[in-house]
Amino acid sequence: MHVRVAVTAWVLLALAVPAAVSAQQRPFVTEDPEPVGGGVMLIEAGFDYVQKQQFPVSGLTGNLVRGPLLGLSFGLSDIAELQVDGLSFSRHRVTAREPGPLSSHLDFSGDTTSSIADLVIATKVRLIDEGAAAPGFGLHLATKLPNASNEAGLGTDAMDFYASLLVGKTMDTVRVVGNVGFGILGDPTRGDRQNDVMTYGVSIARAMTHTTEVVAELAGRLNTRTENVPVGTESSQIARLGARATWGAMRLDGAVVVGLRPTDPDLGFTAGFTWAFRAFNAP
Repeated sequence: MHVRVAVTAWVLLALAVPAAVSAQQRPFVTEDPEPVGGGVMLIEAGFDYVQKQQFPVSGLTGNLVRGPLLGLSFGLSDIAELQVDGLSFSRHRVTAREPGPLSSHLDFSGDTTSSIADLVIATKVRLIDEGAAAPGFGLHLATKLPNASNEAGLGTDAMDFYASLLVGKTMDTVRVVGNVGFGILGDPTRGDRQNDVMTYGVSIARAMTHTTEVVAELAGRLNTRTENVPVGTESSQIARLGARATWGAMRLDGAVVVGLRPTDPDLGFTAGFTWAFRAFNAP
């Protein structure tokens, strides 16, 4: 608990700094309105480890490892980008079990379960260029496909849709990005019901040298229902605090991950790299 409070305080302090210099990628989930660029392909790879990750639909709690976490972004033009994320494998060491609506579907032995992750297909479009005094704006649309196995306890077999307005501004050596939007989350237990949630995120990256940055983020979703909340669609809020180092077209990153809601993971970390290169000629 003390570690969680300390990390959250550092994130809030970093987000309060009034004043990186490029579109933000890993370890953030907050989307930068700036696309990767026409003809550019961006590859992200890494892994996550979190403790006390809950899966309310199956009733499982434990330590989760996801990796390799692979994501691909394709610059369709100077203002548009196609993203494929969730090319990953999850391994969950179960430390506790509670009754869940889909507990009867579980089909594994022992205290370890695994599955591929849910695939996310998304597009991003820059709507307004960033100016000297005005921020840039963009639109992000994403669909999560139900690839993760509910027999392994790691999936919901529900398809989700997200739409977000993106805003970003660079001020001296600091870049601040914000997202706000909505998500339409399928009810894992009923095919005729959904939960509409608000999504949000704010991230900051401050350049410390020509090659290194400190980064912080708060991101999550807010359940808008007061009763009969579908299991697995509860409010969620995750804080990240870390650093990035860039050499040419390669960037390394690492961050501490802290869950701030009851169904979020307790504590964890993420690490990975990003590589961008010109792959084709955009129209």
